[in-house]
Amino acid sequence: MTIEFIREVLGWCTVINFGILLWWFLWIRLAHDWVYLLQKKWFIKQLSEEHFNTFNYAGLGLFKAGIILFNLVPYIALRIVE
Repeated sequence: MTIEFIREVLGWCTVINFGILLWWFLWIRLAHDWVYLLQKKWFIKQLSEEHFNTFNYAGLGLFKAGIILFNLVPYIALRIVE
């Protein structure tokens, strides 16, 4: 494996992961009530809407931090080293 290959993989991982993050955010923003009712029906019967929002926005934040930490920063570092 070359540095260029690793850099390309990290770049595509960043793009794909930000796409997943955007998809998740749009589902929560545009179909909030439907997603909430679906989650409440499938998983936790006593799930309040406040807890649902807390879990989702905390999850979005952690996912975004993971993307930046594990995909974007190494990609930028490899671009700088080039």
